[in-house]
Amino acid sequence: MRSPYPATNATRSEHLDVGDGHEIYVEEGGNPDGLPVVFLHGGPGSGCKPGHRQFFAPDKYRAVLIDQRGSGKSRPFGGVEHNTTQTLVTDLERVREHLGIDRWVVFGGSWGAALGLYYAQNYPERVLGMVLRGTFLARRRDVDWFFSAGANRMLPRGWDEFEQAIGRPDNMIEYLYETVFGSDQKAAEAVARAWARWSGEVVCYAIDPVGGEGEEPMPTVMAKTRIEFHYARHDYFIAENELLDNIGKLPDIPVSIIHGQRDLTCTPDSAWALHQAVPGSTLKILRTAGHLSGESLMTEALLDAADDMAKRLTET
Repeated sequence: MRSPYPATNATRSEHLDVGDGHEIYVEEGGNPDGLPVVFLHGGPGSGCKPGHRQFFAPDKYRAVLIDQRGSGKSRPFGGVEHNTTQTLVTDLERVREHLGIDRWVVFGGSWGAALGLYYAQNYPERVLGMVLRGTFLARRRDVDWFFSAGANRMLPRGWDEFEQAIGRPDNMIEYLYETVFGSDQKAAEAVARAWARWSGEVVCYAIDPVGGEGEEPMPTVMAKTRIEFHYARHDYFIAENELLDNIGKLPDIPVSIIHGQRDLTCTPDSAWALHQAVPGSTLKILRTAGHLSGESLMTEALLDAADDMAKRLTET
């Protein structure tokens, strides 16, 4: 089983003013003259971690990590004003131009896969290749599965605990959104904490909990939850089935799709639908893997995909 590449320090980090009151955190590492790759984190709202650079051979890649608006080290933390899929795509272009990169590989997982597809469809001339993990297509069926009509059938105990904490609203997403953004701070924090516990159960479905880290502090939970519900409430600012309907806008590039068969967050049929829609794409279904990039089988597959992408794009 492969291990990630050795941890390295960022060679450059900064906050970039992108307007609308937002400053996004950007860092890069690896070979300054290497193959550019941009890492798109999930959530929305999760933020990047230094370990995300470890998917990329440091001698071959120039790895760019970006905390999307309101996420990670970006400011304001948890900010949802002027925070849409379209503004995130505009931010990607600002970062690319700011760093003097002509074209780059897009490497995204979960929400990051959806954002990557949207970016590639709008700026096809700027994308060299794509590695997509745990594909999320932002369709109503995908959202409902996670929020109220699917994953709950696989985790009845966790769902029961969630319902005991928040009740049984007729419109789950609307209720969660209105409560978290409402004036009752105590109720907002209770919903945010309950959601963090429930979503954590879903995301970790394929692995045994190891403990030790404990729960995140409330300000972090609130910030992440606000962004997540903001996007869910607005259908991720993407029209129904838009990512598949516009798949013909993708450039003719290598596309590697990797998905865990036991992914309870983003179900494998999304990866299959994307693979069927993108001629020449490769699809690897990992039978015993789930959603997380840190699972050993998924980590190995992502390392192999990144290595293969570098080989394909740099061979003369």
